[in-house]
Amino acid sequence: MAEITHPTATVAPARTRAPNAYVAFTRRLFREKPLGAIGAVFCLIFLFAGIFADVLAPYGYNQIMPINRMKPPSWQFWFGTDNLGRDIFSRVLYGARLSVIIGLSAAGLGTVISLTIGIVSGYIGGKFDMLVQRFVDAWLSFPGIVVLIVVVAVVGPGMPQIIGILAVQGGIAGSRIIRSAVLSVREQSYVHAAQSIGGTPSRVMLRHILPNVMAPVIVLFTVGVGNVILAESALSFLGFGVPPPAPTWGGMLTGSARNYMYLAPWMALAPGVCLTLVVFSINMFGDALRDLLDPRMRNR
Repeated sequence: MAEITHPTATVAPARTRAPNAYVAFTRRLFREKPLGAIGAVFCLIFLFAGIFADVLAPYGYNQIMPINRMKPPSWQFWFGTDNLGRDIFSRVLYGARLSVIIGLSAAGLGTVISLTIGIVSGYIGGKFDMLVQRFVDAWLSFPGIVVLIVVVAVVGPGMPQIIGILAVQGGIAGSRIIRSAVLSVREQSYVHAAQSIGGTPSRVMLRHILPNVMAPVIVLFTVGVGNVILAESALSFLGFGVPPPAPTWGGMLTGSARNYMYLAPWMALAPGVCLTLVVFSINMFGDALRDLLDPRMRNR
């Protein structure tokens, strides 16, 4: 009997898996923008501290211990205590939570407002664009802190009011950046092709323009978080922010901290350093994102 031979099966070479886009971007961030990477690490630390403040804080943010009034930093009280004996480290952690909530919420809502105004105004153009931009010019002509103080004085202090006011202010100001990006994308050939086959304006804006302006949107959001935290701290410092006893970094810098600054400098030093560090880190991370996501900056 003749032996039956089977054809040798050819084994296809294993397909090399493309590296994850997020992992590759993280490697580029640490390799090309180390300062931005350090800023991103600090941002994650503050975000983690704010989310898990209940677990990390050794004391309550309003827990009064009269026997420990104005204690300097030690192993028991890492950042010292204030004039009422409250642990400053715990208050800073809870203040980070409020800063994270206000910063992310106001920056996210403001980015949506910027996208809506910038994309619609830049895509439609003509007299509508001119009218919208004159409104934006008029809005930007007013000092930002004065507008915030007046509006808060009218509607009253509180976290929802602060988030809404800061979102509207940042959203209208940021629409200029989105509009400039839309004006360049609007003239691309794929946008004209979509219009020629009968694409509706809403479909063209959502499917073709929005994905191509996401790089400045991401940068606008990251920078907006730092600006919102700084603006909220300024309002709290002036007494128009989140009302006590909720601890905010700006609120911790005013009142008792100013009165006892020479006797207990750590009362103002701890929240001031945290505020400076988180805003600086967010700005450095935003600048790194801009350089990595913008093809022109990347080639340069």
